[in-house]
Amino acid sequence: MIRTSTGLQPLLDKSIAGERLSPEEGLQLLESHDLASLGRAANEVACKKHPEGYRTYNIDRNINYTNICSAVCDFCAFYRSPKSADGYLLDRTVILEKIRETVEIGGDQILLQGGLHPTLPLPWYEEMLRDIKQHFPQVNIHGFSPPEIYHFSKLARLSVQDVLTRLKAAGLGSLPGGGAEILVDRVRREITRGKVLSDDWLDVSRQWHLLGGRSSATMMFGSIETLSERIEHLDRIRQLQDETGGFTAFICWTFQPDHTDMAAIPKAGSFEYLKTLAVSRLYLDNFDNLQSSWVTQGLKIGQLALLHGANDMGSLMLEENVVAEAGTVHHLTLQQIRAAISELGFKPRQRNVFYELMSDDMPLHVPENRHNPRSLPIVR
Repeated sequence: MIRTSTGLQPLLDKSIAGERLSPEEGLQLLESHDLASLGRAANEVACKKHPEGYRTYNIDRNINYTNICSAVCDFCAFYRSPKSADGYLLDRTVILEKIRETVEIGGDQILLQGGLHPTLPLPWYEEMLRDIKQHFPQVNIHGFSPPEIYHFSKLARLSVQDVLTRLKAAGLGSLPGGGAEILVDRVRREITRGKVLSDDWLDVSRQWHLLGGRSSATMMFGSIETLSERIEHLDRIRQLQDETGGFTAFICWTFQPDHTDMAAIPKAGSFEYLKTLAVSRLYLDNFDNLQSSWVTQGLKIGQLALLHGANDMGSLMLEENVVAEAGTVHHLTLQQIRAAISELGFKPRQRNVFYELMSDDMPLHVPENRHNPRSLPIVR
């Protein structure tokens, strides 16, 4: 039993025992400043769900096929308007070369995301998926966030289910949980225009799950949301997980304000990150996997996340462009990720997007992370 003098003890014991917390109880935990007690409880819950002596990581690459976006998000430093001279659309040969590099160092997956391009038709995306699967049939395409899928459906004048069915037939393997930010419409309306609202974000995930697909859920916090709205976000994805069971993992990270239209907002620090991660583990009782966000937090806090509810270090991420555009650039090698896990007494194991373990054999060589797609040939 975890001992704490903050009055949280009954709630922590309740979560550790596997009982579900109410939104009011979740908010009480999030309002606490007792990080030590929250972290210990979250770690105990994580160890109950994952008593095995290993913690996992993935090798993949985030390919942003375009930064042209018809939505306007105040929190995003990556997107460019359709008329911007800095907008790009990667040539297909560049995309295939990036995947080849990923496969050569032991990767089995690509994360394929872009802006909400205003003119690309649905067959363009289907052709891209088919090309990838033709050249690399073994690679899982973890592609197109719910806002992108919703955008495709509006442009094509098709249902979300029809769009997902066609993309799945073309080779889409799983759906990333990007673009969730905070699933509360008050927040979404204030920080973005022209982008999917909460119910439709959730419905894209629901429709994908009903087709037998798996996806992840995310939360970007630390912008303008209240603590109760963070809990509302967690509650909505917990409800959908009850309904479909289709989420493989939850990933949360702090808003990176630099170089955005919201740069005046103070950046949430590591304390707030670890606290929110711990509460997420305690609240999301139907999620097996929580990822660390070393991409925004760096190596040491990313490692500490494994003691605050996370059971996975996330991806090696050979390329990351969105967070990097906001000025937050953390580079980790495969050896650093494995060492961070080992230092905590766990065995590092590579897994795929479905959290199935892969070989223990380490790749012979992993190149430096890449963060500048515009240094490669592009099509405007």
